[in-house]
Amino acid sequence: MLGKTAAGLFWMFRYLERSENTARLLDAGFRLALTRSTAAENEWVSVMTSAGIKQAFIEKYERFDTTHVIDFLLRDQSNPSSVMSMIQSARDNARLLRTALTRELWEVTNECWLTLKELLARPIRERELPLALSTIQQQNALLGGTLHGTMMRNEIFDFARLGTFLERADSTARILDVKYYLLLPSVSLVGSSLDNVQWETILRSVSAQRAYHRLHQGDIHPKGIADFLILDRRMPRSLTFCYLKIVDNLTYLAKDYGVRHPCFEQAERVLARLMDRSIDDIVESGLHEFIQEFIRDNNALGVQIEKDYRFYG
Repeated sequence: MLGKTAAGLFWMFRYLERSENTARLLDAGFRLALTRSTAAENEWVSVMTSAGIKQAFIEKYERFDTTHVIDFLLRDQSNPSSVMSMIQSARDNARLLRTALTRELWEVTNECWLTLKELLARPIRERELPLALSTIQQQNALLGGTLHGTMMRNEIFDFARLGTFLERADSTARILDVKYYLLLPSVSLVGSSLDNVQWETILRSVSAQRAYHRLHQGDIHPKGIADFLILDRRMPRSLTFCYLKIVDNLTYLAKDYGVRHPCFEQAERVLARLMDRSIDDIVESGLHEFIQEFIRDNNALGVQIEKDYRFYG
């Protein structure tokens, strides 16, 4: 496969995953803002920080006003991480890759773009936001289902999945890092009381609320949430789950190409660090430091994959 084609697939699915993650963050932040109006601005700062666009927002707006936050995250063309910008970029890549995609996948991608282009043609009012976010998530679910249901399990599929899981791991890690002080083993360390609304927000932002409650019988506590989102192999957005899939897809690529590139060993090292540690070990050595190291390693892996498979060479 040409490196340019591999790059297009990899980034198409990173863009799609990022658009869904942005919608999930906005949903979680909006729900918290509704229940705690006095803390709404702080929560929007948290959302923007998790999305990595806080500085870009500050350069455009003076205050973290709900209306401006919604518009910036959903439809602002000057924000390359807005949902509409991501969907546009994904569709542009898909159009260039039409011969590599199934007809069904191209059609669903194009339909997603058309649907959201119409939906986000004008500013979304607060009362319209739940339906808009639901539509965004449904469109992404259609794309994911079509990928799984129509694509051959070959190198095309592997590069698409690498983009998805690298982006997903980055999103989960950033949410954990932003909520770091809430996840300390003792809330006395930050001089506050347990805030169940905040805990629920963390879980909701990664669609883990119901699964977590089922496993823990509703017992919400810091280590439990950190363990679930970092180490649980069954949780589709945990760091460990993402890296199990990344290593799987790199393994398939290594077999197809007949060579194990440096990115393979790099991914295996990250997975080994996740598999060989307990949450007690991670918290004791420093949760913030652990997450920061993971984010750096995850970013470095993305760069190494681009280099090894000559995305732009």
